[in-house]
Amino acid sequence: MRVNPLRGWVTDVSAQSHNAPMGQLVTNVRELVGDDRVIIGLTGPPAAGKSTLARALVAALPAAAYLPMDGFHLANAQLDAQGLRGRKGAPDTFDRAGYRALLRRVRAEDGDIYAPDYDRALHEPIAGALLIPASARIVVTEGNYLAHPGWTDVRALLTELWYLDVPSAVREARLHARHVSHGKEHEEAWRWIAATDRPNALVVEASRAECDRVISAAHTVIG
Repeated sequence: MRVNPLRGWVTDVSAQSHNAPMGQLVTNVRELVGDDRVIIGLTGPPAAGKSTLARALVAALPAAAYLPMDGFHLANAQLDAQGLRGRKGAPDTFDRAGYRALLRRVRAEDGDIYAPDYDRALHEPIAGALLIPASARIVVTEGNYLAHPGWTDVRALLTELWYLDVPSAVREARLHARHVSHGKEHEEAWRWIAATDRPNALVVEASRAECDRVISAAHTVIG
């Protein structure tokens, strides 16, 4: 059974000390819209549900577009050449400068903009797979490291940055299912989680305080 991605999300905003439903998130984004394009960033550890929430927001908002940071994974050939394949998903395995440059275009340009996406079947980024149309007044972007200390130039381009908080056991169960569905054996998937995904999650969790809002999942949502 597919879970409705617009349900099951609550927010915990420490400055306001209250929770708000998904509908309130949509309202909050709408209220940010003015003369300039709004860029909402979603960050959190692997399998926190970033892409699920991003797509739900885009579907619920008028004139909105989706821009995933995962499209800026370095190609596997480049990872192999640099000896980084075993650390795929770590901060230095992404084209941060390319992502930053595209975000700058999103903020500054009025025309259509093409963006890369990540193909989980091929395990490769695909150039020009996504369109951010000129009509989009809201862009929702998501990725693990938007609040990372080394990515402050990216953070500065976002209107707001939200952190997705999900229990580690839930995330790792999702990660295991994801890895197995994409070809890893059962034990191999757990080894990858322990060696790569879990350390990356700790890096992401350390930047939680830099975000404008913390969003918690009320139940398991795959994403």
